Amino acid sequence: MNERHGFTLIEVLIVLAILGILAALVLPSYAGYIARTRRTEGQVALIEAMQRQERYFARHNTYVAFSADAAEPQAAEFHWWSGDNAAGSAYELDGHACPGLTLGECIEIRARPGTSRVDTAFRDPDCGALTLDSHGNHGAGGAQEGQAGGRCWP
Repeated sequence: MNERHGFTLIEVLIVLAILGILAALVLPSYAGYIARTRRTEGQVALIEAMQRQERYFARHNTYVAFSADAAEPQAAEFHWWSGDNAAGSAYELDGHACPGLTLGECIEIRARPGTSRVDTAFRDPDCGALTLDSHGNHGAGGAQEGQAGGRCWP
């Protein structure tokens, strides 16, 4: 009577090879899912910041430039991060006048991924910095810049 206990080395190596193949197939799609989820966080933050800007504009007939370094008291009501707190956020936000226009005419809000003030580990090479202006234009500054209405913005 020959009793076997455990697995042979060949059996263990086959299981490890199968697990390695599955991990190689799943990991890129999981990383893409995480990037898309964090990108959505940035898009939502831009839309919310623009809504606050429009409310401010309705009361004061001008928009407010803001950033993490802004010292103006009126800029304090605008969050410069995209999530619940700065350290856990994927994007740093800032708002400035649209190119060639004044703050009384247009504001552009930008969300930059993974700066030193937010989650530095997050990168979004496909879309890079996301932008939204008060005229309704949105864009992206990454590899998919030409597809800002497609992959980077729904």
